[in-house]
Amino acid sequence: MSAAPNRMHRPDAQLVDLVFDYMRERLQYDPVPLDHPGDGEHLRTQLAGLLNEHGNNAADVLKLYDHELSRAVISADSPRYLSFIPCAPTKAALLFDMVVSCASLQGISWLEAAGAIAAENQVLRLIADRAGLPETAGGTFVSGGSAGNLSALVVARDTARRKLGVGPEARLRIAVADQVHSSVKNTFNIIGVEAFKVPTVDRRFTGEALRAALAADPNPETVIAVVGTAGTTNEGIVDDLQGLSEVARQRGMWFHVDGAYGGAGLFAPSVRERYNGIEHADSFVVDPHKWLFAPFDCAALLYRNPQLARAVHTQDASYLDVLHTEGDEWNPTDYAYHLTRRARGLPLWFSLAVHGTQAYTDAIEEGLKLAQETARVIRGTEHLELLHDPQLSAVCFRRKGWTNEDYYRWSQQLLADQIGFVTPTGWDGETVARFAFLHPGTTMEMVQEILDTMA
Repeated sequence: MSAAPNRMHRPDAQLVDLVFDYMRERLQYDPVPLDHPGDGEHLRTQLAGLLNEHGNNAADVLKLYDHELSRAVISADSPRYLSFIPCAPTKAALLFDMVVSCASLQGISWLEAAGAIAAENQVLRLIADRAGLPETAGGTFVSGGSAGNLSALVVARDTARRKLGVGPEARLRIAVADQVHSSVKNTFNIIGVEAFKVPTVDRRFTGEALRAALAADPNPETVIAVVGTAGTTNEGIVDDLQGLSEVARQRGMWFHVDGAYGGAGLFAPSVRERYNGIEHADSFVVDPHKWLFAPFDCAALLYRNPQLARAVHTQDASYLDVLHTEGDEWNPTDYAYHLTRRARGLPLWFSLAVHGTQAYTDAIEEGLKLAQETARVIRGTEHLELLHDPQLSAVCFRRKGWTNEDYYRWSQQLLADQIGFVTPTGWDGETVARFAFLHPGTTMEMVQEILDTMA
């Protein structure tokens, strides 16, 4: 006789209603409030004793989360969140993220989740088409740009080792510029390669600079890959992807493009030509949880030749043999360092299917226009100075006469007054201000309100 299910796994209609009511209220926020950073001592006091042997009333726990914990989280989906790289998921994507969570999908293999993987692959194909990658291209969804860059550059390293006939002891280098994302630098430490640093030209990594640096190096054959950025995090600059790809092809180097933030610009006709050359990428990363309006954590990782990635990342174990059979097999676990994986591409798939790609294009173009309009206002304001004409949706500028302390005091006051979340950044060793525009709900009136506080 089978045992009765543990009480934790029995349906609880009251709990379902409570959570649904909370989610419904959260989804109806328009706009989403910023809220505040939390006080550690207060939070520890509120949480004290909560995890105990007998549990607590669900309504009380949800109330604690609603009144205390959720108010101590700055909302990245607020239109006034203009720091780092914001998040602005569509309501359709958020709702379907709940569906995916309820389904407990194990998205590692075609055997276990063919329907989910087929839908995810449809989105990956759409992104590959926008980048101009061939029909052979494919990949998987991972947690973010860091995971995508790591997975892709492991493939670049191992592919080069096989081609050169060398082992782990060989010195290998990957060409990068000073604006490359910090996750790429961390990846080098993890996978045991060195950075081949190339100077930028007006903060942009160019093919000409790469060619000159390789010509001047005594051991250029040890440089096995190059990383171009399609939208640097700080300034939104798109590297010379065309020039970098030409050098990579001439020298047989792997060409990786980190488009975690800026890759979504492939959907915007007004800036599409800036990405020319991306069609030659051997691997490419874009984070839909940034500018393609998906929930955290969602990054698309694509390979020109997925079989190279499969040769590196497929995990061998007797209990996994059943996953590797003939037929329609496409196992996402074979294309990144992960095994366990939620089907994190499905909320994006659902939202795209509901809204259509033109809605995405329109929303991205709004962010681009807002950056240009903000730059125009800054140019026309005597006490402000624009540091770089925006290429995408990031705007860096200085307030003349301000010190490092002035910027941080101003940023803290903006958040305290719930006017905006705008953190300072660095520019050649100087503290400056920066806007990152992604949310279609951010208005020029909001921007002007923030700029007025700098008078």
